[in-house]
Amino acid sequence: MDIKEVLKKFKYKTEIPIRFSDMDMFGHANNAVYLTYFEQARSNYWKDIIKWDWKKTGIIVAKAEVNYIKPIVLDEQIIAYVKTSRLGNSSWDIEYVLVCINEDETESLRTHGKSVQVAIDYQTNKPTPIPAEERYLMKNYDDIWLNEV
Repeated sequence: MDIKEVLKKFKYKTEIPIRFSDMDMFGHANNAVYLTYFEQARSNYWKDIIKWDWKKTGIIVAKAEVNYIKPIVLDEQIIAYVKTSRLGNSSWDIEYVLVCINEDETESLRTHGKSVQVAIDYQTNKPTPIPAEERYLMKNYDDIWLNEV
């Protein structure tokens, strides 16, 4: 997998702090922590780019996939790339790529994954359409006009 080709598809990136408590007895990030890294990355993306109004519409994660490529260790600098890749009526997909910044400033792939989110109406506790403004920002920022279903 050519990392440069993969990363061309992503505009948004954010640093992921690695904590000592993330490590397992082998000295690398425990497999369950990767979902926390994805959560931090998607929360930053929603705050910085999509401007999601949490008081108006909730979000739940309906499905999450993690594809482990190479372990993350404590002293690495990790960057998460995030993008919306599919929009439905009330659900959408987000893709992630975690990379390590090497000493020569190149990037090495650590993992990639995907999650499916569902917009939730807090009053009814049921799925609701993705709010128009947030949908517009996802479509425009990640240029997913052709992938909308």
